[in-house]
Amino acid sequence: MSDATNSTDGAPDIVDWAHFEKSRAELGPGFIRILSYFREDGAKSVAQIEMAMHTENTTALVMPAHTIKGEARQFGAEPLAAVAELIETTARLCIETQRFPDELVKDVVELKRLFQETVLQFDKATNPLLTRAPQGAFGRKASNQGFGRL
Repeated sequence: MSDATNSTDGAPDIVDWAHFEKSRAELGPGFIRILSYFREDGAKSVAQIEMAMHTENTTALVMPAHTIKGEARQFGAEPLAAVAELIETTARLCIETQRFPDELVKDVVELKRLFQETVLQFDKATNPLLTRAPQGAFGRKASNQGFGRL
């Protein structure tokens, strides 16, 4: 398996796992906390971007897109960062030209999809309960029947 493909379905990977692991090593014990900020801030930013599109508020697109872009790059989620950057730069240009960027609708939909998939990938990489196979003892059926018994 290369870093460029996803081991489960062969599709291009949306996370640069080498970059992700480097960030994990550099951030040390604070890594999980900072990753949780990415999840929370990203969800808020996606919601703000969607609201800005619904209300046709070009200015309100810039900061949340900028936030997602930076945080995604910190963890190696370049496809997510690239879509966020496109939204940010297009919105900045449209502010200067005083028009609303209707053409970003498909990109906002893609941003939300990529954010959700990225968070799922991060969860799989950091939560052993999501990746651990059911455990049995050498062919014996796993059972919790003894739990709680005296």
